Amino acid sequence: MGASAVTVDDLERMPDDGRRYELVDGRLDVSPAPKPGHARVEHRLACHLESVCPPGFKVFRGAGIDLNARRTHHRIPDLSVFADHKLPASGYFEDPPVLAVEVVSPESRFRDHHTKLREYAAFGIGSYWIVTPDPVTPGITEFRLDGGEYRGVADALNFDVLSTDVPFPVRVVPHWLTADDATWKQRVGGG
Repeated sequence: MGASAVTVDDLERMPDDGRRYELVDGRLDVSPAPKPGHARVEHRLACHLESVCPPGFKVFRGAGIDLNARRTHHRIPDLSVFADHKLPASGYFEDPPVLAVEVVSPESRFRDHHTKLREYAAFGIGSYWIVTPDPVTPGITEFRLDGGEYRGVADALNFDVLSTDVPFPVRVVPHWLTADDATWKQRVGGG
């Protein structure tokens, strides 16, 4: 006899131990807590997105999203941007964000580049960024939903500027997401 599917209700009873608990078709997908380099990139990008985010949108760190009505497929992007009218009154998000961002770590490389790429496209997330926090050559790849699949539309490496208008106008220089430099806030947008 097979085990029953794990749901979001079961996740809510999981220990608060710093790990990230997600669900894939009723099975647990557990990731370790982010390492400092990952956390730095996530923090800096969130700060930058919040600083340029226009009214009508909200930036979230680690917001849970139920990808199906059975609540057996649940993901937690590192960052997500939602339109204000999509905010749930309670529980987790059930509608797609306009942007999901994953910061790659060694153990998430396949999941972020393949599994989540397919899942997020199928769920209808309009834009997906994969951030590679390599200390030598950091990068960002932007994907946009086109006909139910993601199409790569931009890559920025190191000092290149990722310039996009989806979900709102924003410019990001990957180098300043990882650099050990106190002036990153003034430079991360290419200024």
